[in-house]
Amino acid sequence: MDPFLDLIRLLHPRAALLGRGIDATGDWGITFPALGDLLFLWLEDGTCQLIRPGCDPLPLNKGDFVLLRTTLSFTLTSNRDVEPLDSVAAVAAKQPGRLRLGFGQERPISLHMGKFLFSTANEDLLTGLLPPLVQVPSHSPKLHRLHNLLTLMESEGRDPGPAGEFIIARLVELALVEILRMPASRLPGQTTDPAKRGLLAGLRDPVAGKAIRAMHADVGQEWTVDSLARLCGVSRSTFATRFHAVVGVSPISYLLRWRIALAKEALGSGTARIEEVAFSIGYKSGSAFSTAFSRAVGCSPRQFAENSARYA
Repeated sequence: MDPFLDLIRLLHPRAALLGRGIDATGDWGITFPALGDLLFLWLEDGTCQLIRPGCDPLPLNKGDFVLLRTTLSFTLTSNRDVEPLDSVAAVAAKQPGRLRLGFGQERPISLHMGKFLFSTANEDLLTGLLPPLVQVPSHSPKLHRLHNLLTLMESEGRDPGPAGEFIIARLVELALVEILRMPASRLPGQTTDPAKRGLLAGLRDPVAGKAIRAMHADVGQEWTVDSLARLCGVSRSTFATRFHAVVGVSPISYLLRWRIALAKEALGSGTARIEEVAFSIGYKSGSAFSTAFSRAVGCSPRQFAENSARYA
């Protein structure tokens, strides 16, 4: 069982704003609000800086790719001394298409931007397990594959042919998987830095990764910290400490999140009864499942299913 594939199937990713980007020259800057979106940036030409509150400026060079969770506002700029424009106001004042910033012909940059959108039922599963920022530098050996996918997505979006919607959906899935699995991204497998923890780091860690794959392969198993530690060949305390340090949550919290995510998907699709969902993800009774689901989601499984059907 591949956790990457599991995650992508649940999230139903799609992309937006593929035509939006920035062309700039000279001195310029633009600030984006904290909206909780998952944006991607690709610097096709030139250099600039990405600045977030409380973080060191991140220099971006030609060819660099960034996946960014906008839990914080951020600024793209030629240098940090420039007073940046507000992106919302800039977009509202311009015609649809690429934003043009700055004056003159010096230091030109060309930046592509887009946004990943997901099934709202389980979007928090990804955003809660990803680090705030993933940078894939231009020298990454597999970056050209991602560039090719993004170019195809942009081209199909501008001039869709037969089955265009299907093609774009598959390209979005492939692009997201390609981003998440890139070994050259700044995501060391073991770290105590809260900004670099999450599912990606967990899957790259030999201990946490083995436990995550086991839980995905048999989500209904009565997993405990002890049984997972034995599976991974380490002591209980070592396993629990390492898993939390790398993934950012405890093993049992991760398992609960994944079970609830699967339950949301099944309830939202209306393909199974509540008792069937409960047994399939490891609960021995519908009442035990309902209690856990209500605590995690804030409503009962029945209410969630009814709301999903109403807004489908």
